[in-house]
Amino acid sequence: MTDLLSLNTCVVCGEPILYRNTPETAICSVCGVQFDCEGSCANGHSVCKSCYDNKAINIIKTTCLGSESKNPYDIAIAIMKNSAVRMHDVKHHILVGASLLTAYNNAGGDIDDISAALDEMEKRGKQVPPGACGYFGSCGAAVSCGAFYSIISKSTPYSETQWGLVNTLTGTCLIEIGKIGGPRCCKRDSFIALNTAIDFVDSNLGIQMQKPDKLVCDFSERNKECIKEKCPYYNKEQLENHD
Repeated sequence: MTDLLSLNTCVVCGEPILYRNTPETAICSVCGVQFDCEGSCANGHSVCKSCYDNKAINIIKTTCLGSESKNPYDIAIAIMKNSAVRMHDVKHHILVGASLLTAYNNAGGDIDDISAALDEMEKRGKQVPPGACGYFGSCGAAVSCGAFYSIISKSTPYSETQWGLVNTLTGTCLIEIGKIGGPRCCKRDSFIALNTAIDFVDSNLGIQMQKPDKLVCDFSERNKECIKEKCPYYNKEQLENHD
């Protein structure tokens, strides 16, 4: 193994993952299957992609169903802080929309079955590929907001007014994300998308979700590509104290 600490943590014990230069055959510490492992934690746990994915998705739905918050930031951050959700992870394509669905429902939004809505968000979020931000110019956090609005408005490709609103929300999120520039940061992009979606829902549906007066990111030290002072959520004090 290299001595480079991963920015991700083990879903079994929470310790940082140590990456290998080349994958090695290992036995998953969760399900017991053999797989090509790129890294294990200091305690020797190796976890396959399927188990990582299942753990993260379960965390998203469990957190959402157990929350009474009207603030999608609080819900999203609670999910992000779980070791099953990596610093940069396609699960953000699910968790952004899931957090919005939950907060919208708690704020009085009309959702017939929140559990079914979260399942649909999972289904749609899984279809957004990794790296969509850089390879397609369509950040998954923004697309997740569009999926959220599509679910609550029951929009389809054949809708009229709602079709336009779904695309407008996604597009507005992308514009706001694009203003900051890269490189990637799933946390920063998620926060920007959430802020945009909260205002959009208020303007178009009159449902007022909550948001913090000021948000300071607690994930900077985990992101080797952090743009620091260029990010509106950068926590300089946290990094100085960490150093």
